[in-house]
Amino acid sequence: MDSPRIVLASASPYRRDLLARLRLPFEVKAPAVDETALPGENARATAMRLAQAKARAVAPSCPSSLVIGCDQVAVLDGASLGKPGSHENAVAQLKAMRGKCVLFHTALALLNTASGALQEAEVPTAVYLRHYGEREIERYLALERPYDCAGSARIEGLGVALVERVVSDDPNALIGLPLMQLTTMLKNEGVTIV
Repeated sequence: MDSPRIVLASASPYRRDLLARLRLPFEVKAPAVDETALPGENARATAMRLAQAKARAVAPSCPSSLVIGCDQVAVLDGASLGKPGSHENAVAQLKAMRGKCVLFHTALALLNTASGALQEAEVPTAVYLRHYGEREIERYLALERPYDCAGSARIEGLGVALVERVVSDDPNALIGLPLMQLTTMLKNEGVTIV
């Protein structure tokens, strides 16, 4: 039996690189999804809704495929942290985060466009930040420029120096794609990985 076509519904280079670790052929299609949280929606629910929406957004152009949707929402002191987008916002985020715990909700959806079957999961990751100074923030931002990462801390890069410890069932979830959970989902669809 041929393996089904696998499509990553994401424009994220980090998710693309993570999925490549499974050594399966896949395609990438960027979904057109408004990532704004709904009024009263908690971070976990936002991540879950958006992961499913991303998979469903590209599904019409991917018949007989397994479409992977993923989203991540970071929370500090009960408030969601988005991508900073600018140096000033990144400085503010990193100042607010130092010495605290940030919870990252990484949601995953795998949609079988042939059967309509949908598998979903959420993998939380608690990230405890060090007590770093303003000079360290500026140096880190100058070297890493993590303006496209929620919370401004790119753990797969120099951001690891800002982190004291990470608690998660899957270390890949923090980078944006929980590969352990995805492996289970793909196996449930008959995909052979190893």
